Amino acid sequence: MSAAVTAPPCHNSRPSPLNPNSRASGTPSIAGKPNAVSTSTTRRHLANLDRLLVKPPPLPFPVQHRRSPPAAASPPGDGDGEAATPDDDARSGRGGLLNALNLSTLLPFTRKPAVDEMSPRSLAYMQRLLTLSPRLSPKGSIAGEWRRYHGGDGVWQGLLDPLDHNLRRELLRYGDFVQAAYTAFHSMPSAADEAAASNGQHRTLVLPDRSYRPTRSLFASSSLAIPPWAARRSQAPRWLTQRTSFVGYVAVCDSEREVARMGRRDIAIVLRGTATCPEWAENLRAGLVPLSEDAKVAKGFLSLYKTPGDHVPSLSAAIVEEVKRLVELYEGEELSITIVGHSLGASLAVLAADELASCLTAGDRPAPPIAVVSFGGPKTGNRAFAERLQRDRGVNVLRVVNAGDVVTRVPAPIPRREGHVHAGGAELRLHSGDSPCLRPDAGPACCHDLEAYLHLLDGFTGSGRPFRADASRSVARLLAYQRPSVKRAYVERARVLGFEPASPRTATANGACADGQYGYLASPT
Repeated sequence: MSAAVTAPPCHNSRPSPLNPNSRASGTPSIAGKPNAVSTSTTRRHLANLDRLLVKPPPLPFPVQHRRSPPAAASPPGDGDGEAATPDDDARSGRGGLLNALNLSTLLPFTRKPAVDEMSPRSLAYMQRLLTLSPRLSPKGSIAGEWRRYHGGDGVWQGLLDPLDHNLRRELLRYGDFVQAAYTAFHSMPSAADEAAASNGQHRTLVLPDRSYRPTRSLFASSSLAIPPWAARRSQAPRWLTQRTSFVGYVAVCDSEREVARMGRRDIAIVLRGTATCPEWAENLRAGLVPLSEDAKVAKGFLSLYKTPGDHVPSLSAAIVEEVKRLVELYEGEELSITIVGHSLGASLAVLAADELASCLTAGDRPAPPIAVVSFGGPKTGNRAFAERLQRDRGVNVLRVVNAGDVVTRVPAPIPRREGHVHAGGAELRLHSGDSPCLRPDAGPACCHDLEAYLHLLDGFTGSGRPFRADASRSVARLLAYQRPSVKRAYVERARVLGFEPASPRTATANGACADGQYGYLASPT
């Protein structure tokens, strides 16, 4: 008979570094006790989890539920005294397990699925935290210096590097306003005629900040038209070739509490980027055309801004009319106008700011302070236009730029010809390489994606500084919009937790998912 061999306990994974009762691999213990250094490190990680876990806002895309493998669940009665209810609720969709995709939960040392790295007690505790109501960071009052945050006093001097936390919150809110415009367009892309008939709001437009109320939908029309023969032969949905499309909206802050916090009532004009074929065609018309004797702008941008549709006024006329109405409605109050856009929308925002600064000035009454927030915007006009906008109109532009975004560098200069320049103001420069969850080889589409911009903005603290440890923006949207550019550890973490963003195959022909929400599509440029 062969000698009996005692088999070691079977473990398919190394002991959890977060379990205080486990022993660091390769580190000797003293008198059977855990190594002191390992225990100290473990407690520090657990403290970080307690401090950083927060619930992200609801997602604008449907989520496919997938049952986690048996090993991913903590069995009841595992000796830790933790009930399985929070885990079951989260997996069924009631507990909001997508909160686990929050940056704060994806710690740098994670290399394997979460259940392999955490003790059952720690995992259950994390899941319980993720079922709580959102714990939003408090909004600081900016009433005393709102003009500084709006670019009026010193053009954001001293606020950008390092990035002021109040300014970060304001910029993220405006960025989410643009995401809402994208979502509304893709949920109902052929809504121009319906909304225009009643001069009302886009039916699917929902703002993420309820202190603002949308007052008017905006539509942009191209002067170009797809030839009838091309439209008939095209396999693309009708909205891709339509001449007029929903491009944004006007909203006003009507929460008196928020008005008091901000020190003024803010009117926001929100404009999305390119989404249809005629808009792409207009982008390519980069030749400069005159606005005045010296000031010139790109022909395609001006065309989209000034061309009326068959049943709607031009974008220019709609913006001026609605803003004038709101200024008269709130006459006597402290007002500000913030125009925010992404990509093409950023150039349209600059054109709108130039026009509003001129037409809202009446006699001795100046126009309300106007600022532009540009996410990934291209160059709009020549140097004379940029100087007129800042010097004569008093408009400053805050350009949020990803260093890897090629759109912010076009149109490229042509030797011995008058070139395009960016509007004057300030620049906040981000880098995709600073993100702990984006791949270092993230491509041009990711570098220009609006959600990638907002992800980087949420983590930016200053040049040469590490990504913000308590960045609270969920990476679930990033997984949906730019999944190939997200590091594999984050993608695998989502799978292990039993949730995956909608795949491209689940999107319907009109670019929206079956329930009418925006699916797995990159934010259009």
